[in-house]
Amino acid sequence: MTTATAVAGPLDLAAVRQAVDRTLTEFLSAKAESADSAALPELIDVLSRFVTAGGKRLRPLLCVCGWYAAGGGPEAGVALRAAASLELFHAFALIHDDVMDGSDTRRGHPSAHRALEATRAGGDCASTEWFGVSGAILLGDLALVWSDEILTTAAMSAQQHQALRPVLDAMRSEVMLGQYLDLLGTGQVTGDLKEAMDVVRYKTAKYTIERPLHVGAVLAGGRTADLEACSAYAIPVGEAFQLRDDLLGVFGDPLITGKSDLDDLREGKRTPLVALAVQRADERQLSVLKGLLGRQDLDAEGAASVRRVLEETGARRRVEEMIASRYEQAMRALGSVGFPTAVTAALQEIARAATARSS
Repeated sequence: MTTATAVAGPLDLAAVRQAVDRTLTEFLSAKAESADSAALPELIDVLSRFVTAGGKRLRPLLCVCGWYAAGGGPEAGVALRAAASLELFHAFALIHDDVMDGSDTRRGHPSAHRALEATRAGGDCASTEWFGVSGAILLGDLALVWSDEILTTAAMSAQQHQALRPVLDAMRSEVMLGQYLDLLGTGQVTGDLKEAMDVVRYKTAKYTIERPLHVGAVLAGGRTADLEACSAYAIPVGEAFQLRDDLLGVFGDPLITGKSDLDDLREGKRTPLVALAVQRADERQLSVLKGLLGRQDLDAEGAASVRRVLEETGARRRVEEMIASRYEQAMRALGSVGFPTAVTAALQEIARAATARSS
């Protein structure tokens, strides 16, 4: 590994969040002020509200951690710029994800397509819904394009750009693959745990944890050993993060999660939670799962029946065990890689927050 420079004092994650938020706000405000058309500020306003409405800023935090883990110095401006770029890319992914899932809310607020639909309230119902979905597709595309612009306008050397590009390209390809695997499996009630875990790995573990760490690390001049050390921590944490998300999608409180607790069940998402239940279900329990999962008209009573099966089969308990074992694996990895003390402490805090959360 690269010999890591000491980080002066604790790594202030709250300050990183604030710096990323400030970068995003300034960038989007400048776009609105320089807009050639009066229609663009309306679109930017929806994007701004979407980006600033909560969010853990997990990817930006990990990007900055990767910078310091690989020996980056105190002048972390380029890493912060990359961190903001990752958050705008994530906005693109979430906006399109909500369109595909037909989700009405995100982080306790209307999803982007619902927010855009509301701007045309009072018109024909079918046409306003079409407008919201179509506008959200364009808005997500715009967030993707601007995520690149934030990055390309950073004060980055040619060497940094050359090192960064393959990591970004891999991240983007991986999350698209993960989304497609998720789409392929939706509505298929099967006990194939491997396929469900492939979705977890590509859609979340690599995209959410591993690649943001890699982005910061390569900007700091990190080498293969640094990236491997990041991965040893990232993959188990990322898998645990998504497993927790799967549980919250079914058993979480919508007032806390900001999302419906019916959406995942109505979509029939192929998750490890469901795969484990199918593997362990008796004939009656399997009939419940196959009869109710994926039904768009699933009501609260039907959802309660599915939840009972997930509990009775021990699937929920097993997922909790998988989360705990992956958290422990990540902690062991952190203890052996030799990151600066401040970085290790920050990554421990992020892992705890990612795996033991209620939203």
